[in-house]
Amino acid sequence: MNLVLAFVPVLLFVIGLQVMDSFKLVHRSAVLAAIAAGAGVALVCVALHAWLEPALAVSAATFSRYVAPITEETLKAAFIGLLIARRRVGFLVDAAVQGFAVGAGFALVENVTYLNALGGAPLVLWIVRGLGTAMLHGATTTIFAIVARTFADRHPDRVLASFAPGLAAAIAVHSAFNHVPLPPVAMTLLLLIALPVLVLAVFQHSEAATREWVVAGLDLDVELLQLVASDAFGFTRFGQYLRRLREQFAPAVVMDMFCLLRLQLELSVQATARLMAREAGLDVPVDADLPSALAELAYLEHAIGRTGLLALKPLQVTSHRDDWHKFLLTQAGTAR
Repeated sequence: MNLVLAFVPVLLFVIGLQVMDSFKLVHRSAVLAAIAAGAGVALVCVALHAWLEPALAVSAATFSRYVAPITEETLKAAFIGLLIARRRVGFLVDAAVQGFAVGAGFALVENVTYLNALGGAPLVLWIVRGLGTAMLHGATTTIFAIVARTFADRHPDRVLASFAPGLAAAIAVHSAFNHVPLPPVAMTLLLLIALPVLVLAVFQHSEAATREWVVAGLDLDVELLQLVASDAFGFTRFGQYLRRLREQFAPAVVMDMFCLLRLQLELSVQATARLMAREAGLDVPVDADLPSALAELAYLEHAIGRTGLLALKPLQVTSHRDDWHKFLLTQAGTAR
């Protein structure tokens, strides 16, 4: 019963974040995977801390304040960092949802561990220990996810370096909580008030930015797709650039490059159109040709090769979210 009281409100908060996500960026399976990842990280930390605390020969208070925040936040951040690096997180909205889900999974295992050790503790302790700590782990991982996604957007070519500010912030917040500058109940109330306010502000800002990006991106992609299909394409800077590539690559490879450019634009239009439909509450079925289009995309990328893809970089007219577009469509195709 104590564990239920401590964890259910946090789980409801995760569900609430999904409901607030009008674009439905995070699939339910992705949330469950994030919760499972957080639980796995907690199990690793239990074993790691059992070895590390006696090895460092420091007091329990020192370990809790300065060592545990580093190990726990770094390992939790690793899963979110992997999602960002693999273009599985597109915006601050899905970063916040998955970040909080990882923290919730971590808190579940940690609270089960404490329940075994303090099963007879009074209810007030569980409200502070369970709910407060669960919100803390959700908050710190959400902070990392939001900051990391923000810096990754600004510096798409330096994704790993973009993780450092968010990780430092998460560790600092975690360490400050473990120092308990306020009475435990007051600290818990602060987390319960501050986190929803932060998340609501992030959602409002991110959804507005997402809406603006989706509309502008769709207009641009449709215009470019019409241009690529027109007879005037050869006279544009894109067509002229492809013509110059014939001096470095075989004609068949250059033709594959043209097909890849056109196919990427078609898939980008599909992805952004699906996002607009989701916001409107519509469940648009995926194109029947989607699996073959994705297979063709993989074939063209392989046929062109790494050198050819690098040569196409100047023609990348959309954004670094192209891989996320492909993931979104692949996910939709799998769920059919």
